[in-house]
Amino acid sequence: MKNITLQVIDLVKKVGVFILENQKKISSELIENKGLHDFVTYVDKTAEKQLVEELKLIMPEAGFIAEEGTETYKGEKYNWIIDPLDGTTNYIHGISPFAISIALMRNDKLVMGVIYEISLKECFYAWEGSDAFLNGNKIQVSEAKTINESLISTGFPYYDYHRMDEFMNSLSYFVENSHGVRRLGSAATDLAYVACGRFESFYEYSLSPWDVAAGAFIVERAGGKVCDFSGGDNYVFGKEIIAANSNTFDEFVNIIKTYYSK
Repeated sequence: MKNITLQVIDLVKKVGVFILENQKKISSELIENKGLHDFVTYVDKTAEKQLVEELKLIMPEAGFIAEEGTETYKGEKYNWIIDPLDGTTNYIHGISPFAISIALMRNDKLVMGVIYEISLKECFYAWEGSDAFLNGNKIQVSEAKTINESLISTGFPYYDYHRMDEFMNSLSYFVENSHGVRRLGSAATDLAYVACGRFESFYEYSLSPWDVAAGAFIVERAGGKVCDFSGGDNYVFGKEIIAANSNTFDEFVNIIKTYYSK
């Protein structure tokens, strides 16, 4: 699994060069709307094709769960979960972060995760049984003890507003009772930052597997904890996630339950 991870790291760095080189070529007529405030460009699609082609060579037996639908067949045992460009809205507006996110799942278990934040050239990764790393250096979640000591990250709802009241109430609580709240615009990057201790906690709803799979795995390998809003383990496919360091996790989950279980 380590060898596979190292090959994926080389791959995301190569595709990252393509993504960065094409950023200035994006114009309004090249941006498609997949849905309300949900954008895609030829860069997303081409990057995904490049990733899929190379991943097939690394592990021919694996299937794919990919955001842009380049490949969607299910493997018997292994499946790649791919987001070729997480943070497309940031990307088309010329701001950071935006990232490539790749996870590998064996049956129902995540066994590898790689996130490459392209503009800073930061590669976060881990594999089954390993520590978590950033550009070759071991990382771990922060040691903050309470939410009051924490910097929180989240994602603003951009198409699914049915839990808007719950979100705004929870946001108000965290603004008043933490070091602050940040919204980067890339869930993969948010999770990577929890893993390396820049954020203590992250939560968001209406997410897809390719947004969270790699980051959730890296957070856990970095000593953090991950769950859905009810405290369960349906965070990859359940469209909601909490990730936090181990010290603040229980407190954070209880706060989310308070606002989202009403």
